[in-house]
Amino acid sequence: MVEFTLPENSKIGTGKTVTAASNSLKKKIFKIYRWDPDSGENPRMDTFEIDLNNCGPMVLDALLHIKNDLDPTLTLRRSCREGICGSCAMNIDGRNTLACTKAIADVDGEVKVYPLPHMAVVKDLVPDLTHFYAQYASIKPWMQTESPTPPEDEERLQSKEDRAKLDGLYECILCACCSTSCPSYWWNSDRYLGPAALLQAYRWIADSRDEATGERLEELEDPFKLYRCHTIMNCTDTCPKGLNPAKAIAEIKKLQVMKGT
Repeated sequence: MVEFTLPENSKIGTGKTVTAASNSLKKKIFKIYRWDPDSGENPRMDTFEIDLNNCGPMVLDALLHIKNDLDPTLTLRRSCREGICGSCAMNIDGRNTLACTKAIADVDGEVKVYPLPHMAVVKDLVPDLTHFYAQYASIKPWMQTESPTPPEDEERLQSKEDRAKLDGLYECILCACCSTSCPSYWWNSDRYLGPAALLQAYRWIADSRDEATGERLEELEDPFKLYRCHTIMNCTDTCPKGLNPAKAIAEIKKLQVMKGT
């Protein structure tokens, strides 16, 4: 029987433990993935027992409490704290989500926090999103037109019905939760654009003001860019904004079929 094991330098070890004061009234344990590329050491899981009376109700509040008061070396991304920027996307309790909108009370037992899966890690909870953003740029996420630009005091008008077609698309915050939950993206991220980029592509294909629909569909007519999607639905299940990337991908596929008839 063939045995497969992880490389020694990828095995996660046990890190330090920080306990809360003995008189703490509302304790919760957080286990957090740590890795410093400059240390030469393996990744580890640090354990922090904190008093929830010392922080806000969200996982991000707890992480900031840990960084500010217990371990200033903890590295993470965050900005808006309102589920708008997507910066604090990470894997919490086995699910990709936003730390700022994930309530601590929603997690039973220990809170386990990892960076987004199947991406290179810069440090601790920070994934390298360079390739992800390059894929986003590749779908040309801006309006393309050939008709003359309206005068300064006019706009490119759109009916209410056409505007409604963008609902469920424009709200994407590029947090990468969907793409990093997709097995097809794990296996083929070098060529498959992934749910986030494809939802963004459909956002412009569906926009009645954009005049490059044919070119956009032609660019996506590729065995890997689009068709590596196998409708696993992880992307839709995990989206912290409640969007449906799988539906957007299906709509692109339908348009590809219609284009060829």
